Amino acid sequence: MKRWLLLSLLLTYAANAQVSQRDLLLGKRSDERLWWNLQRYELEVTIHPESKAIEGSNKIFFEVLNPNRTTLQIDLQPPMVLDSVIDTKGIKRSITRNELAHYVTLDSGLKVGEQTSITAYFSGIPKEAENAPWDGGVVWTEDSNGDPFIATANQGIGSSIWWPNKDHSYDEPENGAQITLIVPEGLTAVSNGRLTGQKVENAKSHWIWEVKSPINNYAISFNVANYVSFGETYQGENGALDLTYYVLPENLDAAKKQFQQTPKMLEAFEYWMGPYPFYKDGFKLVEVPYLGMEHQSAVTYGNGYENGYRGTDLSGTGHGLTFDFIIIHEAGHEWFANSITADDKADLWIQEGFTAYSESLYLDYHQSKKSGLEYVIGTRKRIQNQQPMVGPRGVNYDAPGDIYYKGANILNMLRTIVDDDTQWRSLLRSLSAHFYHQVISSRTLEKYIAKELDLTLEPFFDQYLRTAQLPRLVFQRAGNRLRFRFEESIENFQMPVKIYLNGHSKWVTPTTAWQSIRYTAAENPIVDENFLLRL
Repeated sequence: MKRWLLLSLLLTYAANAQVSQRDLLLGKRSDERLWWNLQRYELEVTIHPESKAIEGSNKIFFEVLNPNRTTLQIDLQPPMVLDSVIDTKGIKRSITRNELAHYVTLDSGLKVGEQTSITAYFSGIPKEAENAPWDGGVVWTEDSNGDPFIATANQGIGSSIWWPNKDHSYDEPENGAQITLIVPEGLTAVSNGRLTGQKVENAKSHWIWEVKSPINNYAISFNVANYVSFGETYQGENGALDLTYYVLPENLDAAKKQFQQTPKMLEAFEYWMGPYPFYKDGFKLVEVPYLGMEHQSAVTYGNGYENGYRGTDLSGTGHGLTFDFIIIHEAGHEWFANSITADDKADLWIQEGFTAYSESLYLDYHQSKKSGLEYVIGTRKRIQNQQPMVGPRGVNYDAPGDIYYKGANILNMLRTIVDDDTQWRSLLRSLSAHFYHQVISSRTLEKYIAKELDLTLEPFFDQYLRTAQLPRLVFQRAGNRLRFRFEESIENFQMPVKIYLNGHSKWVTPTTAWQSIRYTAAENPIVDENFLLRL
């Protein structure tokens, strides 16, 4: 990254937020994290609805990358307590703590490539969410019959608010996870992946879930209620995919109607973005007492069984009321967030920008390209342009809301520049295949897109991702010439732009230097509405 652009990012971030010790502990790839590679979690949690307490253990399997390290960082946020850590020999290891970071000291002599594990035991009353999913935590409530209705939502605050783990997105357990949930008899406990076991002992129900795929920490969840379930099979690009739905009994009829959009979602997204990334783990929609989240293979739903976003159209075009926002948006994250994950919060636009854009792709597929374009352009009123979408790395960056619909409009603009829907679809499917089940940086993604499209896109991405302001395209009439250039942009910014002259389209490539074309008509040029510019 150019030095001036890095400085701009850091100054902008410093002006908008104070970097706390907590943010540094969560965001930094510390030495105590880097020397070991996650392979698998085996998490067991007992949930006590009456006291809002949980307790359990997490067996963390890992591979040694650096033999000269013996201290590893495990994260667990207070008021939760890391009671003890036991190694493979059954020895209790010493722990020192710095806020949420717990430093566990192991024996020396570990070798590169060696595979081992530790088991972390924990207990406490986790932070209760005040406004999930934005203000994250555990949601403890009851359904209309007075039965417990409980769920987790912790993307922003971190999964370590309720269970001990390596709480950074750069490292995922490549061999998946087993999640065992223990709840009072009569309740159903739903987590990620497939249900592989269920038993009742001592008035407690044990629900065992297996995730075969890599999974990001914040996606691991528990959902507890007096659920009823139903399902269907979707014949997709990779064969038969089982769809399972868990809902409250009083909402069963509404869910059977509303969830008919699930196969339609899969059909559209498999067309545009390639096969659903988690055939091994199935697909679930799980009703929860908050709006919803993209928990991998167990997408949570709380949109009131109505179309739109809580019954409203975020685009103001009417198109947003033709689909259930939570089903489409949160399930879209299976491709971008769960399969392709940003390796640092600085780059969360990868997850939210592509997924917000997928809403318009859904409309494009099931209605028309015109509907999709109108929808994504309609969401521009939500863009604020006050903070760069990509921020400094390693500091648990608090990304702006623009990562959603500014990100979506940037992608729509890039599609317009490509001007070939076959090539655009090929790019999206190529992204899904090439970065399948990977964590990546924005730079890695940007370079891949530029290579696949054979375009020079570094100035494009630097302008739109790493600065807050939109470039201004200026036109001037000078006799029989039309002059144009970009102003208030990064140095040497350039971008192809489609304009209309006398009703006829023409492509020009403005830079920060004046250019001109012959033009004698009285009408002023019109910039194609798919371009996100100031004029």
